[in-house]
Amino acid sequence: MVIDLRSDTVTRPTNGMREAMAAAVVGDDVYGEDPTVRALEETMADTLGFEAGLFVASGTMGNLVAVLTHAGRGDEVIIGDRSHTFLYEAGGIAALGGVHPSTIPNYDDGTLALDEIRAAIRPDNIHYPRSRALCLENTHNRCGGTVLDADYTRSVCDLAHEHGLSVHLDGARLFNASTALGVPASSLTEPIDSVMICLSKGLGAPVGSVLCGTRRFIDGALRIRKMVGGGMRQVGILAAAGMYALSHHVKRLGDDHRRAIRLAEGIASIPGLRPLGSAPGGMPETNLVYFEIAADTSNKAGELSAGDKVGSSNAGARLTAAELSDRLRKLDVLANPLGSNDRQMRMVTHLDVGDSDIDTALAALRSAMNRT
Repeated sequence: MVIDLRSDTVTRPTNGMREAMAAAVVGDDVYGEDPTVRALEETMADTLGFEAGLFVASGTMGNLVAVLTHAGRGDEVIIGDRSHTFLYEAGGIAALGGVHPSTIPNYDDGTLALDEIRAAIRPDNIHYPRSRALCLENTHNRCGGTVLDADYTRSVCDLAHEHGLSVHLDGARLFNASTALGVPASSLTEPIDSVMICLSKGLGAPVGSVLCGTRRFIDGALRIRKMVGGGMRQVGILAAAGMYALSHHVKRLGDDHRRAIRLAEGIASIPGLRPLGSAPGGMPETNLVYFEIAADTSNKAGELSAGDKVGSSNAGARLTAAELSDRLRKLDVLANPLGSNDRQMRMVTHLDVGDSDIDTALAALRSAMNRT
């Protein structure tokens, strides 16, 4: 059996979720007539303390719709340089909305410095784009699944609101953050103007996200969703999966976090590997396990990685993340190298990964590293 640690998006619906999907009462959601979609939107909004919600096809669509609702063509949004929206959403806010991203550094804990936010806010001058919104991410993917707490979020929102900016939260894994902090998710969204929650990551649904905000904001977002092709019909069969996930898969997120720590501890014991989590000892805060291969780890002649030939330029070169990923794949363990760093990899715990799978994955890592 293949153990897939590439992402928490790879989960398959549980039997109970499939039954809920099959039994869903549906209608045409473009007409606002799908009762299961309405129930999901209302439940998510109530859970997070907002007036209204909007079901969208994906987290990328949710973030795009949010930014295009907050800002118009030629406006500017302040965003972290390691944020998902900036790195992994195909430049949609610029390409489709004409919104200019102004990037400032994400620190290793996922935060943006308040003084750097303040300096990025444009003065009122015809030469500059108008600063309209600021984006946060919680948990922060490329910073290792780090968590933003309520005090920090409040301080950012106070600063942004003081200058007339809206704040959007990419909360794709927000329930992981609330689980890690032991607080209600609503305490992390209370000062936020809009938030996107992904149902197909830690919550284990097959597709979909929910965007939440004020009723006025969601009315505007509904028009943008239609514009980008997000109006769907009898989509209650998918919303039912989201409802099931909210009822059954939020409380179990702590199991994913516990297994992520076990995985990181095992990685720390393997010569040539080092976990990169923000907690002490490189441990992860949530379910994302980042780690790196030591710079002096090499492929020795006679023990070459797949595809190397004797005398090739790779012989004797240090082991890369892509090579380690290939070795793991042959041992039925899937893990992604980071495209921007040939020494770093990520493994993600999720609904379909149990305790025995962690043991098997670590044994595969040891075997793969022993070839060096």
